[in-house]
Amino acid sequence: MSSVDLLLPLLIVAPILAATLPIALGLWFDRTGWSVAALTTLGLLGAALALARAVYTGGEEVTHRLGGYDPEYGIQLVADEFSMLIVLLVTAVAAGVLAYTRRGGPRGNTFYTTYLLLVGGLLGISLTGDVFNLFVFLEITSLATYALVASGDGPEAAVASLKYLILGTVAASMYLIGVAFVFMATGTLNMLELAAAIPDAERQVLIHTGFAFMVVGFAVKVAQWPLHTWQPSAYQQAPDGVTPLIAALVSTASAYAFGRLIVTVFEVDYLAAVPNAAAIVLTIGCVSVLAGTVLAVIQTEVKRMLAYSSVSQFGLVIAAYGVVIAGSSETALIGAAIHLVGHGLLKAGLFLGVGLVAASYGARTVDEYAGLAKRRPIAAGAIAVLLLALVGVPPGVGFVGKWYIALGAVESQLWPVAAVIFLSTMLTLAYVARLLEKMYFTPPTAAERPRAPGAVATDGGDADSDESTAAAPEFGGPDAAAAIHGTDARDAVSTGMVAIVVVAALGAVALGFAGGAIADLLWPFLTEVFN
Repeated sequence: MSSVDLLLPLLIVAPILAATLPIALGLWFDRTGWSVAALTTLGLLGAALALARAVYTGGEEVTHRLGGYDPEYGIQLVADEFSMLIVLLVTAVAAGVLAYTRRGGPRGNTFYTTYLLLVGGLLGISLTGDVFNLFVFLEITSLATYALVASGDGPEAAVASLKYLILGTVAASMYLIGVAFVFMATGTLNMLELAAAIPDAERQVLIHTGFAFMVVGFAVKVAQWPLHTWQPSAYQQAPDGVTPLIAALVSTASAYAFGRLIVTVFEVDYLAAVPNAAAIVLTIGCVSVLAGTVLAVIQTEVKRMLAYSSVSQFGLVIAAYGVVIAGSSETALIGAAIHLVGHGLLKAGLFLGVGLVAASYGARTVDEYAGLAKRRPIAAGAIAVLLLALVGVPPGVGFVGKWYIALGAVESQLWPVAAVIFLSTMLTLAYVARLLEKMYFTPPTAAERPRAPGAVATDGGDADSDESTAAAPEFGGPDAAAAIHGTDARDAVSTGMVAIVVVAALGAVALGFAGGAIADLLWPFLTEVFN
C-alpha cells in the first residue's frame, strides 16, 4: 500500500474528526473554529492536489480497501479521472468560502463544525466505491446542510430547513430502497462487482425497479422539477456565507453520484437496452431545464433567481446523462463533467458576490442592484463575468459544457435536446440581461436604494454624492449592512471578500479555455466506460 492510497481515507476521515475540535476547544477558547477549519481545509486541498497528480499522471485509478477486506464485504474507496474533478472542486470551493466567512460570516464554532462535516460527506460521495456507503455519505451531507440552512435568521430559515429535511429524507429512502432491490438481485454492494453482476442477474425486474427508485431519489437530491421545491427556499433562507457552499457543492455531488451509477454501476450498454430508461432520464432533464429557466425569469429576488437557475443547469447535466444512455455519447459525458465543475465554480462565485452586495448595501432584489457598477465596479464586473459565463457566452466555462452536451445530442440525432439547450440559453440571457441592465445602465432611484445615506466603496467605486441625491437614501449606505451584521458597513466587506469573487470570475474564464485539456484528462475514464 503506497502513501498515495492512504490519501483516500484521510480525505474523508480528517474533516469528520476535525469537526469535533471547534466545539471541544470552544469550551476553553473563543473563536477557535475558523483556525481549525482553515488548517484542515488547506490540508485537504493539498492532499487533493497530490492525489490528482497521481491519478492524472499515472493514467489509472487509485484504490484503497479499508481494513484490507474483500470488496464484496468491505469498503472500497476509488479515485479516478471523473471523481477527482469533483474532489478538486469540493476542496477548492470549500477553501474559498472559508476565506470569505472570515469577515463575511457566519461565525461560531458550531458553524465550523457543521462546515467540516459537510466537506467530509461531500468527499465521501466523491470517493466511495460502494452504493450503500454512498447512501451514508449522502446522509452526512444532508444532515450538515439541514443544520446550515436552519442557522439563518428568522422562522423562515427553520421552515426552509424542515422542507429540505422532509424531502431529503424521502429522497434518501427512495435511493436506499433501490439499493436494497439491487442487492437482493446481485448479492453485492461494490460498484465494480455490481457492474459485472447486473447484466447476468436472474431477477432483472428487481434491477429495473431498483434503478427506478434511485432515479426518483436523485431527482429530489439534484432538485429536478417538480421535485425541486426545497432548493429555492433553502438557498434564499440560508446565511449568505452558507449559500455559496451548498449551491456549488451539495447538488453537484449528488449529480455526480447519479452519473457514477449510470456509467459505472449499471453501465451505458445495459441501460440502453432497458425499455424507456433513456427516455425517462432525458425527459426529467429537459423538462427541468425549461421549467427552471422560466421560473428564474420571473423572480425578483436575486438569490431565488439563481436558485431556479440551478434547477435548470442541473437539468442540463441530467439531460446529458440521458444522451449518454441513448446514444452512447462520449461527448455528452465530457460535457456533463465540465458543466458540473463549471456550474459549481460559477454558483460559488455568484452567491459570494450576492453576499458581498447584501453585506455592503442590504440589496436583495434585482431593482436594488441599480447603480451597483458605479459604486463597486470591481465586484460588479466580476459578477457580470460570472453571469455571462452562466449564459454560455464564450470563453466562459458555461459555454464549453453546453457545447459538448449539445454536440453529443446532435451526434446522437437527439435534436430536441439541442433545441432545449438553445431555448434555455435564450431564457437565461433574459434574466441575466435584466440584472446586468440594472447594475450598469439604471441609476438608483429613491425606491430602489436599500436604506440609509453615506456611500462607502472599497474596490475603486465612486463614494461621492451629488446634490440631487444628498437628501434621499443613497445606494451604498453603511446603515444597510449595519442592520444585517450589527456593525458599520465600512467593516462589513473586506478587500479579500472582493478578491475571492474576482478569482472565481477569472477561474470561470480560465476553465473555458481549458475545456480541451479537461476532455484529455477524462479520456482514460471514457475508454473504460465506452470500451
